[in-house]
Amino acid sequence: METKRKVLEMRAAGKTNQEIMLEFNIKNGSQVKTWRRWYQNGETY
Repeated sequence: METKRKVLEMRAAGKTNQEIMLEFNIKNGSQVKTWRRWYQNGETY
């Protein structure tokens, strides 16, 4: 959950998905998009 929150904070601060993926070693770009969509919809997993 901590990683998700940090990713969302970085995205809100204007970081690109590519920058976030490199920093957190996320392999699939759609993961960041999915977390962001869940957050915007008020969902948590």
